[in-house]
Amino acid sequence: MSDITAGWFDPSEYLIAGQWHDAPATLPIEDPSTGAEIGAIARCGAAEVSDAVAAAQTALDGEWGGLTAAERGRTLLRLSRLIEERAEALAMLEARDVGKPLTQARADARALARYMEFYGGAADKIAGQTLPYLDGYTVYTLREPHGVTGHIIPWNYPMQIIGRSVGAALAMGNACVLKPAEEACLTALAFARLAVEAGLPPGALNVVPGTGEEAGAALSRNPGVRHLSFTGSAGVGTLIQQAAAHNITPVTLELGGKSPQIVFADADLDAAMPFLLSAGIQNAGQTCSASSRILVERPLWEEAMARMSEAYTKLTTAPALEDADLGPLISARQKQIVQGYLSRDEGLQLLAEGHVSQSAPAAGHYIAPRLYATTDPANILAQEEIFGPVQVMIPFEGEEQAVAIANGTGYGLVASIWSENGARQMRMAKRLKAGQVFINNYGAGGGVELPFGGVGRSGHGREKGFEALYGFSQLKTVAAKHG
Repeated sequence: MSDITAGWFDPSEYLIAGQWHDAPATLPIEDPSTGAEIGAIARCGAAEVSDAVAAAQTALDGEWGGLTAAERGRTLLRLSRLIEERAEALAMLEARDVGKPLTQARADARALARYMEFYGGAADKIAGQTLPYLDGYTVYTLREPHGVTGHIIPWNYPMQIIGRSVGAALAMGNACVLKPAEEACLTALAFARLAVEAGLPPGALNVVPGTGEEAGAALSRNPGVRHLSFTGSAGVGTLIQQAAAHNITPVTLELGGKSPQIVFADADLDAAMPFLLSAGIQNAGQTCSASSRILVERPLWEEAMARMSEAYTKLTTAPALEDADLGPLISARQKQIVQGYLSRDEGLQLLAEGHVSQSAPAAGHYIAPRLYATTDPANILAQEEIFGPVQVMIPFEGEEQAVAIANGTGYGLVASIWSENGARQMRMAKRLKAGQVFINNYGAGGGVELPFGGVGRSGHGREKGFEALYGFSQLKTVAAKHG
C-alpha cells in the first residue's frame, strides 16, 4: 500500500462490479516533485477490461438501469458531498501524483464536487420534445443512454476530466468503464471509493488502470462499448477513433490546442495581465486549453512585452507541496519533450525566464518557464503544442492579421479577445476558429456549465454543461398513428 493512501485505500487494486480486486501486475507510482517511487497501481489488460465492460452491461440490465433519473441524480449529489468532505485529502493526492501546486489541486477537488453537483441536479432535467406532424399522428422524442461508455482520461487534470466525462455519462444513465492515465491514477481510484460509498450500484462505475497500449487499446476496440470519451494527444486520439470505427462506436475527442489571447491596443492591460500569465503557466503549461500564444497589437507591443517579461522573472518552480507558481512536469519523458522544443528556439527572442527553486530535488522533473517573442507565427514553438511552461508573444497589425495568426494553426480549442470595442469583440468572436471564445477574460473560472471542445486538430464533440448530457445520450423518435 502506498504511504500517501495508507488508511484510505490500496492503489494497486481495481474496481469491477462494485468489488475491489488484487492487481494481476502493477505499475510504479512516481512523485514528479522528487522522482521517487511512492507506490504501485494495477496494470490491467484486455481480460480485466472485458470483465469491466460485462459488469457495466449487467448494471444496465439490473439495478442501475432500473433507477429513475431523479434517483441517479440523488446518488451523484451524495457523491458530491463526500468529495467535499474529502477535498483536502484528494488535493494532496493530486498534488503528489501530478506535481501541480497544492492551490491548483484544491481547485480541482472543488471542481470535481461541483461537477457531481451540477450533473446530479441536471439528471432529471433532460427531456425530449413533441413534434408537429400529420393529422392523426403524435410524434415525440426520447433521450436515452448509449449503454456502456468508455472513458480514457489523461494525467494532467484527472479530477476535472472525471467530473465532466464520467459525471455526465452517469447522469444520463450510462454505465462507465474508466481507464485513468498510468502516470496519475490516485484520485480516479479515490473517486471510485467515494462513488461506492455514495451508493452507486455495482457495475455502474468500473475502474481499470493500466497502460494505453494494453488497457486503453482493449477498451477502445471492445464491441460492448457504445460510446468512447478520450482526452489527450491528437496522435493517440486518431488511434482510438480508428479502433472504435470497427464497431461503429461514436467517440468524443478533446485533443489539445495552441490557444491565443489577442490583445488589441484599446485593451485594459491591467485587467488582462493576470490572465495572460496564468493561462499559460497553470499546471506548468500542461493544460490542453493553455494560452501558449499571446498576440499583441503593435501600439501596445512594447508595454505588453515589458510587463510580461517582468512577471516571468518573478515566477518560481518548486515541489508541489510548496505551493509555488509552478510545479514539476509529470515525468522525465515530458521534460525531455519540452526540452526538445526549447532546443529548437532559433529565430525567437528569449524575453524572460523564471527560476527553479533551490529546494527542488535534482531527480524531480523541473523546468523554468520561458517567455519568447517572434514576428514569425510559423515558428515551431508558435505552432505546436509543447505542453510545458512556454509562451510565445507575436505582434500584429489590425484585425485581419490577428485573425490570420490566431487561426493559423491546426488547432481550435480556446481563444480570448481583449478589447473595449464592442463591435470588434463580436466580429472577432465570429471569425475565430475555436470551441470557446472569451471576451476580456480567459476560462471564465472553469465554467462547469460552459460547453467545452474543439475544432480541427483539437477534436470534436462537447463536454461540460448540458451539451455533455446530449452527447452521452441518443435520440429516439416515436411516431404514433391514432387516426
